[in-house]
Amino acid sequence: MTSRLTRRQRRRVSQGIQYAVFLGVLITIGVLADWGRLQNQFAQPDLIRKLFPDIITTALRNTVVYTLSGFVFGLVLGLVVALMRLSSVAPYRWVASIYIELFRGLPALLIFIFVGVAVPLAFPGTEIPGGTYGKVALGLGLVAAAYMAETIRAGIQAVPKGQMEAARSLGFSHARAMVSVIIPQAFRIVIPPLTNELVLLFKDSSLVLFLGVTLEERELTKYGRDLASESANSTPILVAGLCYLIVTVPLSFVVRRLEARADRAR
Repeated sequence: MTSRLTRRQRRRVSQGIQYAVFLGVLITIGVLADWGRLQNQFAQPDLIRKLFPDIITTALRNTVVYTLSGFVFGLVLGLVVALMRLSSVAPYRWVASIYIELFRGLPALLIFIFVGVAVPLAFPGTEIPGGTYGKVALGLGLVAAAYMAETIRAGIQAVPKGQMEAARSLGFSHARAMVSVIIPQAFRIVIPPLTNELVLLFKDSSLVLFLGVTLEERELTKYGRDLASESANSTPILVAGLCYLIVTVPLSFVVRRLEARADRAR
């Protein structure tokens, strides 16, 4: 009987079975889960009310500031490293390659520990400008720059070589052609992956708790953990997670739209 079905019909039958299995799993979970205990541990209305407005005005604000500062620092450093990777000077390429492999291979947590502990030990009496905000920007930026450098390098190499030749024929120097012609086109190409990197940085900002922060410097994860410990309830952690989703879900949607637009343009 199945052999008489067309390919489209077989695909529909297969999809119907998958949907049925998925729905069955959801129903099973809904029936077997103890929703009362879950609500008691993760959704206490009184605790939720106590979180506002501080979770927005302090925790979420700090998370956004940490993320944007790390992204800007990483973008600038990533552009420099990408240009070094493409340089005709061999030592520049070696330094850029070592940096990229090193910081892409190390966990972000180790980078934060290095920034918070190793730098003050190596340079006694030296303070990173901006205090905690400067440390977070440095930690996030060092990690992000390694990935952004490869993304930007790929974008520069994706620009047709004729663009550089046309610019040079108009009397542009190589440096001016890169700044005025090649790099702007490269950034238009790499906007989607860079936006995706922003989403990843927003989540990695939770590592700031390993630097030791004051009450006014707490980000979402630290804020949620502190209040969960005080109340012996996980509701603050759930609300903090929802605050992350408020930012990351729209950003992920923007990434998909940008990727679709880039595909249509190509």
